[in-house]
Amino acid sequence: MRGLLHTAGEQVELTCAVPWIAAILTEGAAGQLTADDGTTPDVRVTVERGSAAFDVTGWRVLTRDAWCRPGQVIIRDACSSGLDMQVTAGEPGLDVVARWRPSGRERAAAAVLRARARLLLRAVLLQYPALWWSQQRGRAPLHASVCGLGAAEDQTVMLAGPGGVGKSTLVHGELFSGATCTCDNLCVSDGQYAWGVVEPLRLSAETHGGTGRRMPYGRREAAWPRRADQMQPERLVVLARGDEPAVTPYSQSLAARRLVAGTYMAGELRRYWAFAATLALGTGLGGSHPPVQMIAAALSARLPCLRVTLGDHPGPPLRELLGATADTGASA
Repeated sequence: MRGLLHTAGEQVELTCAVPWIAAILTEGAAGQLTADDGTTPDVRVTVERGSAAFDVTGWRVLTRDAWCRPGQVIIRDACSSGLDMQVTAGEPGLDVVARWRPSGRERAAAAVLRARARLLLRAVLLQYPALWWSQQRGRAPLHASVCGLGAAEDQTVMLAGPGGVGKSTLVHGELFSGATCTCDNLCVSDGQYAWGVVEPLRLSAETHGGTGRRMPYGRREAAWPRRADQMQPERLVVLARGDEPAVTPYSQSLAARRLVAGTYMAGELRRYWAFAATLALGTGLGGSHPPVQMIAAALSARLPCLRVTLGDHPGPPLRELLGATADTGASA
């Protein structure tokens, strides 16, 4: 398997010699893989067929199960995925070589908890390397959705809020009304633009007819019908739950706080922070922590901020809710 994936603002070249892992990566790319076009990628991820341990002779111990030498890091069982990884950072980009060599315990867990194992492999190979290299360009990961407002609307919004509040439901409603989106749950931002992190859509089988792999909460995975690599948000919308739908202005500081909190609460990023800190310390590149707070503050200072309260049951689409701002006196 060999292909290119545009994710987190990076061009990632994927090469996998292990068929079953290749199938997981193809599924996780959600229809966004393209053929190699001969350009130099920003990130190369190679999964080798062999299962020998990387040789760490002469390498400095960085922490438990991690070693380093200038510009390189080896991580054993990265993020509890069963993959050992050798990461080389420098010009012209990031190189990641991975080998599947789980312990007996990890192998048993992968057999029993197949959904967990599949998501970990996707995160460690498709998402985390691109997120970290994007971080070197001054961007930060955010647990947020970024989408347009229907085919006839010329407006892009960033949706913030904790998992389960309803971001995906609103995004899917716009997407299937002809809008273009860059992400469902994860993006990176420099405070002005947002670049989506590729992951499959998780659609309600009842509402949108999802037919792919079964996921929690009655959803099924699906490929993207259309997607933009990059979008520029024009509003920051903080979602909350309440008895009745409502749209009100929201303070910049509270909007930033919600965006930051939702990012750190996100299960998709729970293992990323340690991964990023290990690479930063081992390679000497960048900060040990992405500038999440700074980017959230920049977005909230630049954009009109709104609080959208969703009812307990599915309600109007996002474009209809935001269309009511003139009636409520909310800042547009």
